[in-house]
Amino acid sequence: MIVDKMKKREPSAKNKNVTIDIPVGKWAKCDNCKEIIYKDVLKENLSICPNCGHYFRMHINKRLKLIIDDGTYKRFDINIETTNPLELEEYPKKLKSLREKTGLQEAVACGTGKIKGEEIVICIMDSGFLMGSMGVVVGEKITYAIEQAIEKKLPLVIFSVSGGARMQEGIISLMQMAKTTAALTKLDKAGLLYISVLTDPTYGGVTASFASLGDIILAEPGAMIGFAGQRVISQTIGETLPEGFQTSEFLLEHGFIDKIVERKDLKDTIYKLIQFHKEGK
Repeated sequence: MIVDKMKKREPSAKNKNVTIDIPVGKWAKCDNCKEIIYKDVLKENLSICPNCGHYFRMHINKRLKLIIDDGTYKRFDINIETTNPLELEEYPKKLKSLREKTGLQEAVACGTGKIKGEEIVICIMDSGFLMGSMGVVVGEKITYAIEQAIEKKLPLVIFSVSGGARMQEGIISLMQMAKTTAALTKLDKAGLLYISVLTDPTYGGVTASFASLGDIILAEPGAMIGFAGQRVISQTIGETLPEGFQTSEFLLEHGFIDKIVERKDLKDTIYKLIQFHKEGK
C-alpha cells in the first residue's frame, strides 16, 4: 500500500534546515479502507478507491464531464436567490462560505446536454453544498428542469445525493417535496422518460419525493439510501435492523431500485435506456 511506502522524515541533528517535500493537499484518505491515495490517481480512477473500490462523492463538474458529451451542457439561467425565512444569523454566512469553497451557487445544477448525441435535461446534486440539502432554490430549480423537459419533450435524468430537506429553511423546504412530485406527475402524463440515479448518500425528503419516482431507478454500488438513519429507525421502532439494509445492494434485492451501475458504465446505461424508450414509443 502507498502508506507503507511513505517514511516519516525528520531533520537530522546535523542539518536542521532539511525541508519536507511532501506536497500539501495532494492526498485523500479512503473512508472505507483508510488507505492514503494520491489525488491524481483517484481522479484517473473516476473518484473510486483503487485499493477497495469505495466510491468517493463527485463534484457537479466532474459528474457532468463523466456523463455529458463535451461542450453540450447548457445551464438553465434561473435567477433565484436563497432566502433566510427563519432569519438565522449564521445561515447567510454559511452560504457565502460554501459558494467560495465549492464554486457552486447552490446544491444542484440543472440544464440540458447530450449523451452520445441524445439531448436530455439533467440535474446533478452536490453533497459538498450543505450536504445536498433541498431548500427552496433546489426545489425550484428541479421543478423548472422538469417543466423544461416537458416543454422540450426531452428525457429527464436526476443524480441525487442529499441529506434531505434543508432544516435552515424550515417547513418551506418540506413543501419542495410536494412541488417536485406534482411536476413529475405532469412529466409522467406527457409520456416522457425519467431516470433517477441514486448516489451516496440519498436520504430524507429527497428520497421521499423525486428521487424515488423515476421510471427507472439506478444506483451506484454501495450507496446509502433511505429516509432516516439506521440508528433513528431502530430507536423509533424498537427493533434490530438487518445489516446493510440501506445499501443499494440490499434495496436492489428487495425491489426498490432497478439496477446497480458502476460509475464507468453510467453514461452507456443511460444512453441505452433512452434508446429503449424511443423504440418502445
